[in-house]
Amino acid sequence: MSNLAPLNPSLTVLIVMVLRGRSLSRIRGLMHFLELFPFIFSEAINCLNQAIDIYTDMGRFTIAAKHHITIAEIYESELVDIEKAIAHYEQAADYYKGEESNSSANKCLLKVGHYSAQLEQYQKAIEIYEQVAMSTMDNPLLKYNAKEYFFKASLCHFIVDELNAKLAIEKYEEMFPAFSDSRELKLLKKLLDAHEEQNSEAFTEAVKDFDSVSRLDQWLTTMLLRIKKTIQGDAGDLK
Repeated sequence: MSNLAPLNPSLTVLIVMVLRGRSLSRIRGLMHFLELFPFIFSEAINCLNQAIDIYTDMGRFTIAAKHHITIAEIYESELVDIEKAIAHYEQAADYYKGEESNSSANKCLLKVGHYSAQLEQYQKAIEIYEQVAMSTMDNPLLKYNAKEYFFKASLCHFIVDELNAKLAIEKYEEMFPAFSDSRELKLLKKLLDAHEEQNSEAFTEAVKDFDSVSRLDQWLTTMLLRIKKTIQGDAGDLK
């Protein structure tokens, strides 16, 4: 018997919309309109997990990976459980790798790296960014994305330890010479100098100069603030 059968018909419709990948924002609006409780997403996750079991038994790992991504997105934006989102992105990446869908696997891994760093799991984030960077270096269409991933790995190193960051940057330059001429590396070297001198003003100016050309997103801003707070007497902002 279907698990959806005993549910309120309106709730069933919304769960089906989640399973079919409809816009979560649209579903959220309907939930408010129908005055339904947010447990719709938990019910949808249960259904998706059952579907994953079926598809993995059938050897349909690409479809199973897509369902893991849908679950991850629900945890990411609706139930706000980032650790569970990470777990499902990791599982999706594993399935994609098994199917040799490396581009799709990397997209999932980048999500894992992004959230791992936010949760201060820096070593995990570093390993992921390095892994994705190395997998894109030899791809003519993607190789210049590698500098972004090495940059993010460097920032994670920097938060942990200044010396670690210096050694990592040297390694990345050797691995990927194009990184040496990047604006990202120039910023890192300015930040390292400012940090070594415990000069928060120089640190802020370097960030502002970079931001005036390449806008910093929320993740980069957060990581840079964490580094800056390790400067003695710092006010804890980038203004």
